[in-house]
Amino acid sequence: MKNGFATSAVVMLAAITLAACTSSNGNSTGNGTTSADDTSGPITIGASLSLTGQFDVDGKAFDRGYKLWAADVNAAGGIDGRKVKLTIIDDGSSINQAVTNYQTLIGTDHVDLAFGPFSSLLSGPASAVAARFGMALIEGAGGAPTVFATPSNQADHNVFDVSLPVAAEMNPFVQWISSLPPSERPKTAAFAMAQDPFADPPVEQAETELVNLGVNPVYTQTFPEQESSYKAPANAIAQLAPDIVVLGSADVPTVATFMQVFDQDHYTPKMFIAAAGPDQGAAFTSIVGTGNANGMMVPDGWFPGFQNATSEKMVQEYVNEYGGSASGVNADVAEAYSVGQVAEDAVIATHGTNNQKIINYLHSGVVLNTVQGKVKFDALGENGAAAAFIFQWEHGSFNQVLPLGSTGSTPIISTKPHWTSPITSNGS
Repeated sequence: MKNGFATSAVVMLAAITLAACTSSNGNSTGNGTTSADDTSGPITIGASLSLTGQFDVDGKAFDRGYKLWAADVNAAGGIDGRKVKLTIIDDGSSINQAVTNYQTLIGTDHVDLAFGPFSSLLSGPASAVAARFGMALIEGAGGAPTVFATPSNQADHNVFDVSLPVAAEMNPFVQWISSLPPSERPKTAAFAMAQDPFADPPVEQAETELVNLGVNPVYTQTFPEQESSYKAPANAIAQLAPDIVVLGSADVPTVATFMQVFDQDHYTPKMFIAAAGPDQGAAFTSIVGTGNANGMMVPDGWFPGFQNATSEKMVQEYVNEYGGSASGVNADVAEAYSVGQVAEDAVIATHGTNNQKIINYLHSGVVLNTVQGKVKFDALGENGAAAAFIFQWEHGSFNQVLPLGSTGSTPIISTKPHWTSPITSNGS
């Protein structure tokens, strides 16, 4: 299945390149050089987001994050006196539509800056479109190795991911298990992965390291990333009853289905960590229930209680605007807000929206500050300064628990409590 994905990705990239070539014979209108000379109008920014479809929960959170940042910038008078104008187009969680959207935003609308979509699945193809027009793609949800390994980024180095590289996300979890006495370490583990370039790398790396620690992998499978394919692997794992479940998930529905099946099969893993889903605040707990969320773990580079003055301000603004509580703020909001902060710093530093100057600046080794913490891009646009943390739902609160002893970490629930209430298929 992975080879099939790789083949389709190559075909997709070829189609993107051809489409870009037919729409522009140069990058003078798409790279921001023309609009950068006009400092009297707004700075136009385009993004394609999954406001509907499979990734709609994350896409809507990104939409709010981008808009919160733009509102803050405009309330402060803009960037160097220029207001920000956002254009966000729904891609329906489709690669093809995302490609079309960026073709329109960059090639037809001639936006000054391009912000990324949600998911690594869409970020790679989107970055290829941006590269053809000489534009940077600053994004916060495309941290899979496949995004940085695209031919366009290898040649043009135009991708900049402000968030934690995904392959390293579960390192604190593995390090914690390594710190346990051998007699207290889990003996068996299941590694189940939705076929997704974001979800799989951290699980694959965790499996390699846990096996080296003597953990027996009783289940290792990749399944299609569609809801009809989730129950079979969940049932298989429940029958094997491993100590640990490491789930390669890209969204809430994946995790919720596995939790539902485990509950129905009367199986509770001692530890349950998912690549994504539990980090989505109220969007997660409203589906699975606060009691069932207890003990669920997820890696990330940010959480609502992050001790950062700008982050705390953003969280309060979010609650004031959208309601709820701080613990219910989706991490995607912070990722999107950070994209805006990095773009703002680059525009100020380069005195405009010339994308080549912005690319050079972001590759200069400069360290930037965002609501997620520090950002420093390596040669391919990964954030080498990002810190890896593990978060856990603990009695209704979403807390940083790993690394042990790290500033802000609370004691970890080392054994997941049993399910407290049925999880139905519609999340009610």
